[in-house]
Amino acid sequence: MEIIKEIGRKIIHLTSIFIVIFYHFFGKGTTLFILTALLLIFLIAEYIRVELDRKIPVFWRFFREREKKALGGEVYFLLGSMIAISVFPKLIAYSAILMTTFGDSTASLAGKAFGRIKVRQKKTLEGCIAEFLVNLVISFVILKHLPLAIVMAGVATIVETLTTKLDDNLFIPVFSGFAGVLVLRIMG
Repeated sequence: MEIIKEIGRKIIHLTSIFIVIFYHFFGKGTTLFILTALLLIFLIAEYIRVELDRKIPVFWRFFREREKKALGGEVYFLLGSMIAISVFPKLIAYSAILMTTFGDSTASLAGKAFGRIKVRQKKTLEGCIAEFLVNLVISFVILKHLPLAIVMAGVATIVETLTTKLDDNLFIPVFSGFAGVLVLRIMG
């Protein structure tokens, strides 16, 4: 039953691919404006849910226990996406956002389905390996630069693995994107 709930959570999470598509077709300014509007809507919903203690019927069952009295991951994901789009070159932002979406989802689902070797709290080696491979494919397909893809995929995987109390939806796009820019600067 837990894996079914997690699949439901990840399907919602995967809709974030539209951020990258929207950014590609409408540019930075329009995308940031729309994401800011979405962030405001989610913040109002979160205020109602957390501060006023009102359940939002459709989404309530997808919240993890630790999220039921705190900001949901969607707020952090929007913030992470907004930072990536604002600060990083377009292809690095695409890669960072999509790794957050697909890598994180892969780690969670693979870890729950196949995970045997624990590496950190609820994180498994199998989930980490699956995430790294998905992150690597995403990065390489977008960036077409293997060293850059390896570094970004590695950083995203490490950040997801080490982040257990804070929300990795903010950390993954920011840290992996920063690592990507750093690699480009070092390589010239």
